[in-house]
Amino acid sequence: MQIPDSIFTSYGFSKNESEIIPFGTGLINHTWKIVCGGRSYILQKINTKVFKVPVYISTNIHEVATYLKEKNPGYLFVAPLNTISNEQMVYTEEFSGGYYRLFPFIEGSHTIDVVKTPQQALEAASQFGKFTKLLAGFEVFNLQITLPHFHDLSLRYLQFTEALQTGNPKRIEASAALISFVKAHKDIVDQYESILINPAFALRVTHHDTKISNVLFGADDKALCVIDLDTIMPGYFISDVGDMMRTYLPTVSEEEADFSKIEVRDEVYKAIVQGYSNEMGEALSDEEKKNFFYAGVFMIYMQALRFLTDHLNNDVYYGAHYPNHNFVRAGNQVVLLQKLLEKRSILE
Repeated sequence: MQIPDSIFTSYGFSKNESEIIPFGTGLINHTWKIVCGGRSYILQKINTKVFKVPVYISTNIHEVATYLKEKNPGYLFVAPLNTISNEQMVYTEEFSGGYYRLFPFIEGSHTIDVVKTPQQALEAASQFGKFTKLLAGFEVFNLQITLPHFHDLSLRYLQFTEALQTGNPKRIEASAALISFVKAHKDIVDQYESILINPAFALRVTHHDTKISNVLFGADDKALCVIDLDTIMPGYFISDVGDMMRTYLPTVSEEEADFSKIEVRDEVYKAIVQGYSNEMGEALSDEEKKNFFYAGVFMIYMQALRFLTDHLNNDVYYGAHYPNHNFVRAGNQVVLLQKLLEKRSILE
């Protein structure tokens, strides 16, 4: 993908004098590392098919950055750099149009794609907990909703039931076992709905995308800060903790088709709980503390639902790189959920 010259001039750079390197493994936004004048930057093009109103992203990040600068000036918060005209994003019609923003590159930092040790999980969980804790005084309802109903399990279940009525009949028939499993665990949805009306569960500033690659690490795998702030929205702690559990606990990703390789790592589970609790422990209610295990169940079940629903709907959302790709992904998440539920008495 080409980057328009106007993006560089908006930040006072020359494209001809810049080194442009594709960067990262993210699937949503296009990302490059830009090296110019002896300094490095991260340039991103926002995916407007996912984020319908990009200005909501920049508004949220600006509000949070302003609050943290005032209340916690020593906290490392990687916000976009302003253009020479003092804008947080650049819009251009060139090359099919789009919104771009530029971040400083944190020298000496690196990211991790797969959790290899409990210590890495603990460091990341601590950072996500710290992020929410430092924003405890921020008015959460000032945040714009960048992805409506992103972690709304009730809606995801409704979409699943609709797919059973309008989806591909052959795929529905072939997915009978997965469909039966999802229906048999409808109590996970019921518990989510009880949380929504339980005053013991607080709406807080929540990251909503807590995979390990959204943490910057420094030397000796010490975490520096969280990144990828597009999904900052009001939310419940189960979203951030649940997403960590879904993505940190297994040694393989949601793409693994050999389900015999899927295992839940007890020590990583404990590290997530410890890391997040070290920062958020006093802020969490007793009722919330009792639901760490549910957080993992909640998020894994929801992702299984989403993959299965997309499979039944002929892969209209996630797409597919091979036949039955989302069927495999759904099966992967179901097995992960089964493995987690088997360890409830140990982990809980």
